[in-house]
Amino acid sequence: MKNRITLKELARLLNVSVSTVSKALNDSPEISPKTVERVKELAALHKYRPNPTAVNLKSSKSGTIGVIIPNISNSFFANVLSGIEAEAQKKGIQVMTYISNESLEREKQIVEHLTSGFVDGVLIAVAEETQRQKNYDHLKSIIDYNIPVVLYDRIDLEFTADKVGIDDRKVFFDAAQLLQERGRKKIGIATSIHHMGVGKERIAGYRDALGRENPYYIANSAKMDSLREKVTNLLVNEKVDAMLCSDYSSTLMTYRLAYEHGIKIPSQLQVIGFINGSLAGYLTPSISYIDQVPEVIGAGAMEVLLNRINGKMEKPKIKKIIETELIEMESTK
Repeated sequence: MKNRITLKELARLLNVSVSTVSKALNDSPEISPKTVERVKELAALHKYRPNPTAVNLKSSKSGTIGVIIPNISNSFFANVLSGIEAEAQKKGIQVMTYISNESLEREKQIVEHLTSGFVDGVLIAVAEETQRQKNYDHLKSIIDYNIPVVLYDRIDLEFTADKVGIDDRKVFFDAAQLLQERGRKKIGIATSIHHMGVGKERIAGYRDALGRENPYYIANSAKMDSLREKVTNLLVNEKVDAMLCSDYSSTLMTYRLAYEHGIKIPSQLQVIGFINGSLAGYLTPSISYIDQVPEVIGAGAMEVLLNRINGKMEKPKIKKIIETELIEMESTK
């Protein structure tokens, strides 16, 4: 493959200085129109493109953002990434994407790579294992390198950084209240993420809505066999008449178990879940769900990070809450 021509080679061919070529390509008024035309003609002939590393060294910016996503099995994060990419394209920013696979050790490796490389900032949804162990030292090291960090989605952590996500507590408070207004007396909650910040906040919202005077019906386990047993108990033995499902797995499991035990949705059991909107309509009956607007979260996180990088924000860290919407379908009608 032919090597790309450099500024130095263009200058040699034109018998002018490198500085003159650079200024001419940037339409500097210091260079005569005739020289500018000669430089640009030769640059076009040789398909010259500026070296991004050299350009960015002058501005001390790489034009590159590091994005860490926890897993690719959940379409939510793919949609968040889509929002990040869309905003990055508008601003002419390059995105390097890494997957932690919910592993603390992998997350540490990625962070070490990013701090030894050349990125302007980092967007991260913190891994499940990192949250479980509350080990954030590696994230603090990014800040020690003066690299701005924005947490997205998983923002209910004891870690100081800019954060962009939804109000998980309010979301479940509002959902539980809606079910109460519909006359549901025994409202349960199913969750496989109770040990994570978002899961804890959703349970707290559920408890807030029910108050102390009502019993809580909670099925929580990260192990699918155990969660299945607990959800079955709520549906069959406790005979709850509504279920809030805080994540993708618990939503599908609740639907499956209701079907297996002949429980009719929505007449006997109303359900609100956290699930991909495109899938919600394919279930029978279709399922009401919380629209987390992942693309908006991604774009919002990128916007906050770029503002922080470019010095457009006050020093204190911010927490930007993205509004959600409950999309009612057949499971609550």
